[in-house]
Amino acid sequence: MGSRVCLVHYHEVGLKGKNRAHFERILMDTIKAACAAFSVATCVRISGHILVTFSRSGDAERAFEVIRRVPGVARVSLAFHTNRDPAEYHRAAIAALGEFGPFETFKVAAKRSNTDYPIGSMELNAQVGEALCEAYPDKQVRMHHPDAIVHVLVAQGSVYVYARSERGVGGLPVGSAGKVVTLLSSGIDSPVATWMLARRGAVCVPVHFSGRPQTADTSEYLCQDIIGALAPAVQIGRLYVVPFGDAQREISLSCPSSLRVIMYRRIMYAVAERIARIEGAKALVTGESLGQVASQTLENIAAVNEMVSLPVLRPLIGSDKQEIIARAQEIGTYDISCETAPDCCTLFMPRSPETHARLDAVHEAWDAFDHDAMIEELVRNVEYIDFDSSSYKPPRALRERHEALIQRTIDDAPLS
Repeated sequence: MGSRVCLVHYHEVGLKGKNRAHFERILMDTIKAACAAFSVATCVRISGHILVTFSRSGDAERAFEVIRRVPGVARVSLAFHTNRDPAEYHRAAIAALGEFGPFETFKVAAKRSNTDYPIGSMELNAQVGEALCEAYPDKQVRMHHPDAIVHVLVAQGSVYVYARSERGVGGLPVGSAGKVVTLLSSGIDSPVATWMLARRGAVCVPVHFSGRPQTADTSEYLCQDIIGALAPAVQIGRLYVVPFGDAQREISLSCPSSLRVIMYRRIMYAVAERIARIEGAKALVTGESLGQVASQTLENIAAVNEMVSLPVLRPLIGSDKQEIIARAQEIGTYDISCETAPDCCTLFMPRSPETHARLDAVHEAWDAFDHDAMIEELVRNVEYIDFDSSSYKPPRALRERHEALIQRTIDDAPLS
């Protein structure tokens, strides 16, 4: 009957014109990395698809769900690979329709990628359709909106037959759109924001601000679990951890309580930008949603934004909480984010945070403590954890570059 393979369909990658081959190579590399646990034999482009073959029986079925979650994959199909023998691909079509699931109506969609096979698409439809009608006499053929479609693709000396086909996450392959630094907490929103940027092709480098040493390090382990939940389809290469508790304590003793959160976030943005400079990242990413909490009003966002010169991307800015929760459940991070963990987001929180901060009051509070020394100290003491990733390339001589980059970014920072 033939071996089992995965046929990967893509959409945006196919619209890239002269750069298409570059994006296809990145997507193939990403698929191979995501399927490292399986016996991938080949991963090649074939007739507008990417064909993934396996040397071990059963791996195609197991890799199917992993491939579906890889950014850049519009659809993945679990196919039978046969020779150009009608008896073989007829049997494959019967088996493919049988594994589709419950159905009452079906049709055949055949396609030849070239004309070196004497049987045309219409004749293929008729041949395979006749074999299916004999195998499933109680089912009906319906040309429009059938329950099941059996696809027959004749390409490069072989025939690929499938009925089981599911949508992927779409987007662009990770590594095709540069590098970004994401502010990652153990909550619900920021993992979704990180995933959404990865889905647009960005290599995401998360930075987690821990409440340590004022709180336990539980949130750090949850962030590692979140990275594990996104893998292997989305691979994070490095997690930066900034022990932020002592800095928050200093801010809480120096600034008006209503402006503490804004001071925290200004420091966080400044530190994240310095890490971005070290990493060569081109933007920061946050999980903010407009008006969801006190720090996410337009006035407060503006008061924090002035700290950085890099673009700040907010993919969730127009989403409500239920939409974000649904996405978190889909990508597998929701249950982890629901675990209780003390972190910097709950540390030294004021009872009545300012919701519409005035910049003159913000600047006055900002000058009430030595923010430059604080930022420098936080960057100097940053920690990181590395993970397996095919798309992430760490910066060279990270520790040696800290001092120079700290000073340079302080010199380049906007005046407050």
